[in-house]
Amino acid sequence: MPEQRLDNHDFYGMSASNHRRALDQLIAMTNRITMSDGRTPTIVPFLSIIRNSHETLRRSGVLSPSFCLILQGTKKLYLGQDIFHYSAGDYLASLIDMPASAQVIGATEESPYISLSIDLTTQEIASVVMEAEIITEPEEKDLSAGAFIGKSDAELLNIFFRLLKLIEKPKEARFLSELIKREMIFNLLSGEFGHLFFQKVLIDQRADGVGKAIQWIKENYANSFTVEELAKSCNMSTSGLHHKFKAITTMGPLQYQKQLRLQEAKRLMLNGPMGATMAALTVGYESPSQFNREYRRLFGLPPLQDMKAMRKISCTGGFEDS
Repeated sequence: MPEQRLDNHDFYGMSASNHRRALDQLIAMTNRITMSDGRTPTIVPFLSIIRNSHETLRRSGVLSPSFCLILQGTKKLYLGQDIFHYSAGDYLASLIDMPASAQVIGATEESPYISLSIDLTTQEIASVVMEAEIITEPEEKDLSAGAFIGKSDAELLNIFFRLLKLIEKPKEARFLSELIKREMIFNLLSGEFGHLFFQKVLIDQRADGVGKAIQWIKENYANSFTVEELAKSCNMSTSGLHHKFKAITTMGPLQYQKQLRLQEAKRLMLNGPMGATMAALTVGYESPSQFNREYRRLFGLPPLQDMKAMRKISCTGGFEDS
């Protein structure tokens, strides 16, 4: 049966059947690029294809700023105390570095999990805001979590269609892909969740406040601090910092630091010969026994057992933020 191709009208005249058709077209395009499990970079600098032909264990990592569209399959995401399920046609937008864990559900060789991931930066979002003169007011006074799930529409699917088509044109891909990415950011800023993307710009551009606190912890996660000290350095009250920090990251400052420490310790052990005690000391723990307890609480196994289990996993080699 000949391949069905979609033109722009098919994407923009989006019924439920056309939406499914569009996803199938995108899947066919990814299959021409790769059939390998794991994360596959493309010649478009910021675009990767992620594929899993088997259900995965729950894996922890740091969710980096990105925009990820699921084409096929289902994934479960754990953010703090919150659990999210998202499936074909849904997207996950993460606006800050957030400790998280995720699990691919129900994938098989016949029906693998497939998603497309685009790396984002605050600078790119801010540039579009300024050049397009976009004014977006937050819908609520309270800050919102730095990651959220939404539904793809015709415009978004059309953008991914054009990005994948560019892979067939290597000489044009680097320049034209940046223009398409800016178009995507513009559409997101103009859409239902635009105030959340705009919020990310505000957080990072502030000279003080919760954005400064998040950045300080990321850069100094191995150093001990109190919430009172952190709040004072950011010109905030202790209660105000804790409330806003949790609203954005789904966890308090000390829990955020702890998860960053544990994620880094896991990376050090997994990528080299470093043992659990040295990894614990490197990321700031003074007590190896406390490190072992907190590591097991987060990852489900003691460090040495977890390393043995992780090294047996060959499908992706780590946490995928999509």
